[in-house]
Amino acid sequence: MALRARDIMTTRVVTVGPDDTLDVAVHKMTELRYSSLPVIDRRFRLVGMISLLDVLRHREDGGADSARVGAVMNPDVLSVPPRASLSLLAHRLRSYGELRVMPVVDGSVLVGVVTRSDLLRVRSRPGPLGRLAQRFRGDDDVVAPLPTRPKAPAHPGAGQVRDAMTTEVVTARATDPIDTVAALLVERRHRSLPVVDDQRRLVGLVSEADILGREPLSGRANGRTVGSVMTKEVITLSPDDSISSARLLIAEHGLRMVPVVEGGRVVGVLSRSDLI
Repeated sequence: MALRARDIMTTRVVTVGPDDTLDVAVHKMTELRYSSLPVIDRRFRLVGMISLLDVLRHREDGGADSARVGAVMNPDVLSVPPRASLSLLAHRLRSYGELRVMPVVDGSVLVGVVTRSDLLRVRSRPGPLGRLAQRFRGDDDVVAPLPTRPKAPAHPGAGQVRDAMTTEVVTARATDPIDTVAALLVERRHRSLPVVDDQRRLVGLVSEADILGREPLSGRANGRTVGSVMTKEVITLSPDDSISSARLLIAEHGLRMVPVVEGGRVVGVLSRSDLI
């Protein structure tokens, strides 16, 4: 029987209201490592989405965190009903580059969300024997602890990229199987990974959208590797670049993560959350 949105969606959804201040939304997103949150009214009706990118752009325009979520959120939100097929979900999540979270709405009421990671999890889900082995090893991803990462300075403003970037970088190789990297993205809750060679020189970037856009939603990838789906033209930063220029770059281009390169080698990554 074909899976539907209701079969893979998360039903315990973290939300904010349109009358909440922006700092409430920022706190929830940074603490829980979410890139966006649904905005609902008192009747649980979906009225918008608020993202870290919205916050960055608001701050770039001189806005304060005391502003209401309703004034900063995107009110034009795509959604799907619980009965929506996974192929429809995959099409929408890969066709709209900025869209990573798809609200699931029954009538006008928010009942869950599906993310690109949920679709990758379905795609890389092991068979019955694999799931049984997971239970015996105790590594079922339902109960796995979240990975930790170094904290960036609060509200970085002045300074250089090296002061805010994450230096413990998870990377992929162009020769890695697509299935392996898809599982790694799900396990580590990353949206994308720098692709490097043996000398850690940057050769590309592979994202959830790259994999969902060019590979079947389910089944194996027939031996294909990261090099066949990765983006080769990558925007990068230098550790010596200013925080203000990095924030402007990410806000203008809608980037989630930018590799930080020195001497051709990856020395860190800078994400939206590092700049919040």
